[in-house]
Amino acid sequence: MSSAATRVTGQDHLWSVTEHLEDILATVRPLEPIELQLLDAQGCVLVEDVTVPVSLPPFDNSSMDGYAVRVADVAGASEEYPAVLTVVGDVAAGQGEQPHVSPGEAARIMTGAPLPPGAEAVVPVEWTDGGLGEGPVSGMQARSAAPDGASGQVHVHRPAEARAHVRAKGSDVKAGDRALEAGTILGPPQIGLLAAIGRGTVRVRPRPRVVVLSTGSELVQPDEPLGSGQIYDSNSFALCAAAREAGAIAYRVGAVADDAETLRATIEDQLIRADLVVTTGGVSVGAYDVVKEALSSVGDEDEEGSGIDFRKLAMQPGKPQGFGTIGPEHTPLLALPGNPVSSYVSFELFVRPAIRTLSGLGDIHRPTTRATLETDKALTSPDGRRQFLRGRYADGKVTPVGGAGSHLVAALAHADALIVVPEDVTSVEPGTEVEVVLLG
Repeated sequence: MSSAATRVTGQDHLWSVTEHLEDILATVRPLEPIELQLLDAQGCVLVEDVTVPVSLPPFDNSSMDGYAVRVADVAGASEEYPAVLTVVGDVAAGQGEQPHVSPGEAARIMTGAPLPPGAEAVVPVEWTDGGLGEGPVSGMQARSAAPDGASGQVHVHRPAEARAHVRAKGSDVKAGDRALEAGTILGPPQIGLLAAIGRGTVRVRPRPRVVVLSTGSELVQPDEPLGSGQIYDSNSFALCAAAREAGAIAYRVGAVADDAETLRATIEDQLIRADLVVTTGGVSVGAYDVVKEALSSVGDEDEEGSGIDFRKLAMQPGKPQGFGTIGPEHTPLLALPGNPVSSYVSFELFVRPAIRTLSGLGDIHRPTTRATLETDKALTSPDGRRQFLRGRYADGKVTPVGGAGSHLVAALAHADALIVVPEDVTSVEPGTEVEVVLLG
């Protein structure tokens, strides 16, 4: 994958959210299709229409346990005057040879079994004496308990219309129908349908492999004791979970210390299993911003525009960002800020669309809506920045959650939406209609 040749670089250029996303989407391309076994294809996107080779069901079959009969033989049947039929055999699901039902005869039939030749309808066993001669029964005895149930006579207490309790051949799908169309995401029902029509493999775009790593010598893994000045690494867990929720296969790499050579080597080692690399932290202007130090000079001299470009965006939170390609396969890399809220908002705006583009999905963005702002006082926003505030959305209204600080991870856990304040708006009064990104 090559990076966009028209990319604008330079420390003085302030990128808009739209420009940054367009640059990413101009670089990222859907993954090449592969043939996968059905269960391996779960969550993948189908790349071709699937046509039904055989009708479902492939034969007329019974929807009930009961008796296959001819309509004329049970016409006018009642409990007082039952129709008495000779039972000529059993018909079970998967059975090969079937008995022929002639006038005055019936065949004991199980749910899903083929309608035997000569039969026109099925009467449920509850409409009969089950061959016991003792009035209506509530169910059919197991063959092992009543081996003679498939012979002798059965009393039928109700009439049946033609095709009663018969599932017609092709009533689900017919041979030649389109079962699934290209672009379908394969979930359990779709995989079940593919199996039902005899498809053992399917051609799909694979789920993208996303490697997530966080940087910072202060980061400690959960369940480990905290030392002085240390914090737990939450970003890599949140972003890994977000990548999986977006449809990716995500790999979390433990926090990398603030050492440029170590980070560069770690990323290079991970490229073998990555369609996309996401880093968090170390992209600002501090003396220890290791991602910027490690990757600013990385590029491919034979590929115009390759390498990682670090830039400032006209947004809050998430001003510092990095994007480009790395390695022999030009693997896309998105470098996100280290503050938890900045990191997560950046993921939703930039990484999620990239993952869904790699997947071959047409709908890559979160849904948006308009909502009435419910708040006690006006919201302020910096001039020239597009601000994304956490909120809770319900019934056409949205309420801010927490403050604007990019470190407030607790408030983020209670939000299900982002309130968007445009670049040219510095104050939003209560009751104002605002744009809302729904986080699901």
